[in-house]
Amino acid sequence: MTNTNVETVTSTMDRLKLGLAVLVIIAGIVGFSVLDDQPMVLRIGVFIGGLLLAALIAWFSEPGRRTLSFAQESYGEVKRVIWPTRKETVQMTGIVFAFVAVMGLFLWVVDKIIEWLLYGVLLGWS
Repeated sequence: MTNTNVETVTSTMDRLKLGLAVLVIIAGIVGFSVLDDQPMVLRIGVFIGGLLLAALIAWFSEPGRRTLSFAQESYGEVKRVIWPTRKETVQMTGIVFAFVAVMGLFLWVVDKIIEWLLYGVLLGWS
């Protein structure tokens, strides 16, 4: 059974563009390493420039456009999310902390009971 929802890169030109984008990222990393005697600002600029150039190259491929479209749709979804208020967040955090404390106490009691049964009752160790 094949999954028809999986989209792959089929165009040779798209593969070349994505390969070139990967090479540009690698060049940015190598440039950052090779320029170790230069100021850090220049080194970071070379690295970020490589990332931006690779993103630009990838954007002109079909997978790059699909990725950009997906990112825009995801951002739209995030804007529609109803986020909890500060009060709700504090209350839920308090509930989680209380639950963790109660579970910790419960597990400690169970551990001590098992320890007493094994060492005190069964083995007779004091």
